[in-house]
Amino acid sequence: MTDIRTDWTREEIAELFNLPFTELLFRAATLHREFHPADQVQLCTLLSIKTGGCPEDCGYCSQSVKADSGVEATKLMEVQSVLQRAAQAKDAGSQRFCMGAAWRNPKDRDMPAIVEIVKGVRAMGLETCMTLGMLTPKQADMLKEAGLDYYNHNVDTGPEYYERVISSRKYEDRLDTLQNVRDAGINVCSGGIVGMGETRSDRVGFVHTLATLERHPESVPVNALVPVKGTVLGDMLADTPLAKIDDIEFVRTVAAARITMPMSMVRLSAGRESMSEATQALCFLAGANSIFTGDKLLTAPNAGDDTDAALFAKLGLTALQQEEPMRACKVAEPAE
Repeated sequence: MTDIRTDWTREEIAELFNLPFTELLFRAATLHREFHPADQVQLCTLLSIKTGGCPEDCGYCSQSVKADSGVEATKLMEVQSVLQRAAQAKDAGSQRFCMGAAWRNPKDRDMPAIVEIVKGVRAMGLETCMTLGMLTPKQADMLKEAGLDYYNHNVDTGPEYYERVISSRKYEDRLDTLQNVRDAGINVCSGGIVGMGETRSDRVGFVHTLATLERHPESVPVNALVPVKGTVLGDMLADTPLAKIDDIEFVRTVAAARITMPMSMVRLSAGRESMSEATQALCFLAGANSIFTGDKLLTAPNAGDDTDAALFAKLGLTALQQEEPMRACKVAEPAE
């Protein structure tokens, strides 16, 4: 079996990006089949449980108070309302229910409700994932005790490009939260966004950051920027050649993530609604094996259940039912 490496160099990852496209896809597809069922894709549902009003200045985000995007700030949803949406997601075939709150970090007063939500969703038999911003070690421990399966905290991009996108927190702050989550024993979900005007070198840096963590993230979402009017990047990239990343380059990024992190779930995330069926098929061939279902991702549009069902039927794909490889491996590890 292929060894799982965490010592990738940037030069090695750059060499992957530079491979002839068909060779890159062949290598990615071969590794994918070693660790994952080739014809199964995990279905996840994402719900915004607290929208807008975030004090961060992330240039891509319509929920930032710095953005003039028309997104209205809301309070945290009631626990029962979240559970109703989770039940609908399970009925639609989702395996994982992901919940996002537009916070820089949760306040201690928010945690009791968050804990109840996690417990309630888990009781339905769904995997739980949350993204609430930065976490303290104490908050991470509370989420672990509640039974949270995954915590999402994206690094967004490579370290060199990061400050051109966000100034309200440092790259190291994101890595610190990932470490707090890992120390608490929660599975990590961390990826980023491509198509923000970055170079290939920045995409290499993004993959390198995740592939050299002490333990790879169990889930790696790869997003294509959805340029939203009123956001810094949406306005800057509108009507320019940079407004949409080249499809082949996007697939290369997915393939590089799969090769460097072969056991991780690689999620084809935001931006998928504007991709052709052929591009999505190439992403699945390159090792993407997780998607968000439904017609909305937080505040961005998504492909929709009916569209996804038709695509899956055309490609011969089915919904993943089994345990993800990294989680199964973790459960099988002997206690220290």
